[in-house]
Amino acid sequence: MVVWLAIIVVLLCISALASGSETAFFSLSPAQLEALRSKESAKSRAVLQLLDEKDYLLATILVLNNLVNICIVVLCNNFIDGLVNFYSTGWEFAIKTVLVTFLLLLFGEIMPKVFANYNPVRLATLMAVPLAGMRKVLTPLTFILVKYSSGLAEKRGHRADISVDELSDALEMTEQTDQEERQMLTGIVQLANSEIHDIMHPRLDITALNIEEKFSRVKEVIISSGYSRIPVYRETLDNIEGVLYVKDLIPHINRGNDFEWNTLLRPAYFAPEHSKLGDMLEEFRSRKVHVAIVVDEYGSTVGLITLEDILEEIVGEISDESDIDESFFQRLDDGIYLFEGKTHIGDLERVLSLPEGTFDDCKGQAETIAGMMLERKREFLRKGDKMTFHNIRFSVESIEGRKADKIRVEQTQPRQ
Repeated sequence: MVVWLAIIVVLLCISALASGSETAFFSLSPAQLEALRSKESAKSRAVLQLLDEKDYLLATILVLNNLVNICIVVLCNNFIDGLVNFYSTGWEFAIKTVLVTFLLLLFGEIMPKVFANYNPVRLATLMAVPLAGMRKVLTPLTFILVKYSSGLAEKRGHRADISVDELSDALEMTEQTDQEERQMLTGIVQLANSEIHDIMHPRLDITALNIEEKFSRVKEVIISSGYSRIPVYRETLDNIEGVLYVKDLIPHINRGNDFEWNTLLRPAYFAPEHSKLGDMLEEFRSRKVHVAIVVDEYGSTVGLITLEDILEEIVGEISDESDIDESFFQRLDDGIYLFEGKTHIGDLERVLSLPEGTFDDCKGQAETIAGMMLERKREFLRKGDKMTFHNIRFSVESIEGRKADKIRVEQTQPRQ
């Protein structure tokens, strides 16, 4: 009996480490990952290698944890049978269920995950090498689990695309709605298939405050930007500490330069860049927030999105008394325009009355005009650089820092 008890305790420790590892690995911040990259230890390298294939890491942890938990349930059942004689009282199942569930939840799930949440680096480095070994051992099971799950995800995604297409076709056949109503309905339908990444404000365009700034500087940024909610970071934009609501500052507007304005920060809401706009709208509604920090798969800040951005996809541009009537392009002549370099390629296609996706074969991973030119040149753009895509000539007119600020776009005649 003592041996069985010892085995159960060891298995509970393994279950706890596996559960804690899941939380530890997937809660590492960009700063913590960068610190691991700077180290040259075998444990740090093992952590980074496991995170390179997150699906297989998660599958390994889940398979290991479930196998261990099954063993704990079986051993606890035999241990209790040998320790207590229930004489068919009917309480046997209830006592075993309550006891085993309590042990697994408290010692195998709750406590290790709480510990991992506060010590992610410590636990991740501790478990990296053992998990790397278990991944090799459990490869047949994890391979099936990952591939099967991916197949289901693809089927679900394909079915969603078909539904959106069917709704779009239905809108095209509608004759009783005017143009404005049809555009609004189309915007609603497209929300289901559009991602945050398509409309967010990119990282370079984010107005943010360093948490160490003096109060006088904070007021300057608020006045110059005109925004009511401003992200606040520590050291870099990848470490967002919270969001400053300007209305929270109003009672303290006359305070001195030593006022600790950063105590007024509200928690920031983070959203994955590939989230659907429809889901994001529901998140804004349920969480009662108006702004979200957009992050990539590594937790790095890639942009910012607001409730107004999503609503504009449905109803069109929303302007208020503080907005400046400013366009992202100028029409210089017939077929000749001057665009901002950060203009989205989709906006370019709409202005030029081109079919959606015209530049898909040219833009690579880029989303803006300057990005598309950068993808082709593979080095920083310079004033005077020229390129032609689909009979559209692009010329860099001005440079600001390392960015192409203004780009001349000229529609040329197709070659005969």
